[in-house]
Amino acid sequence: MKLQILALTAALAVAGALPAAAQTLDQRQQHQEQRIDQGVRSGALTPHEARRLEVRRHRIAVQEHRMRERQGGRLTVAQRHRLNHELNHSSREIARLKHNDRIS
Repeated sequence: MKLQILALTAALAVAGALPAAAQTLDQRQQHQEQRIDQGVRSGALTPHEARRLEVRRHRIAVQEHRMRERQGGRLTVAQRHRLNHELNHSSREIARLKHNDRIS
């Protein structure tokens, strides 16, 4: 019985999290902003680290805006791939800095 409850709980947790590919670029950027804010509140990120991450996130948003501007509001597959690559890199950097075992 306990095993079934554990398996159901794990399945619901996995189903509730959208894979990065299914999320829109805006959702991914918003989620990263929330992760940065949470890291600052918990002390896992220093203000300097948070600022660097925010600047990177802002640059990606500006890059997306410029790409959309050139394409009449749409993104090509290659542009979407490039932005997702940048967001993947940014996400890994957030995780790395939040879990760098720095003593606050």
